[in-house]
Amino acid sequence: MDFQILYFINEFHFEILDKIMILITHMGTKGIFWILVGVILLLFKKTRKCGLTVLIALLFSLIVGNILLKNIVARPRPCWIDETINMLIAVPKDYSFPSGHTFASFAAAVSVFLYYKKAGTAAIILAFLIGFSRLYLFVHFPTDVLSGAVLGICAAFASRCIVNKIWQKIKI
Repeated sequence: MDFQILYFINEFHFEILDKIMILITHMGTKGIFWILVGVILLLFKKTRKCGLTVLIALLFSLIVGNILLKNIVARPRPCWIDETINMLIAVPKDYSFPSGHTFASFAAAVSVFLYYKKAGTAAIILAFLIGFSRLYLFVHFPTDVLSGAVLGICAAFASRCIVNKIWQKIKI
C-alpha cells in the first residue's frame, strides 16, 4: 500500500510544484529552520519557555529518530528499492524509518502550538507540507512520514513536561 500511495502522488508532478516541494523539503533539512526558530524564541524572555521546549523536542527527534530508530529498523528508502523514479533531490544515504524531516518538524511545530496557537497552527501547516514533500520527492514511505509526525507530537508533549519541571525549579 505504501508504494501505491507513492506512485499515485508521483502522477501529479509539475515543474512549478517540483520546485516548490524541493524548497519546502529543504526547510526541514537537518532541522536548521526549526533550530533557528527555537534559538530565536529562546532569546526573548516572553518566548523563552517555548524556545526551550522546541529545542528539547528537536533533541528528542535527533536521538530517538535519527540515531536510534533509523538504525534499529534499517528500512530501505523507496528510492533505493525503485530506482526507476526520476529523483529531484540527492538520494539520501541514511535509512527511511521514521522520517527525520517530519519528526523534527512536528516536534518543533507542536511545541510552538502548545504556547502560541496562531503561530503554532502556521508551523503545523509547514510541518505537514514538509512531511508531504518527502512523499512527493519519493524519499519516504507514507508510514515513515506518519510515524515521524506521531513521534514528533509525542516529543513536543514530553518536552513541554520537562520544561515545566525545569521552570518550577528555576526561572530561565
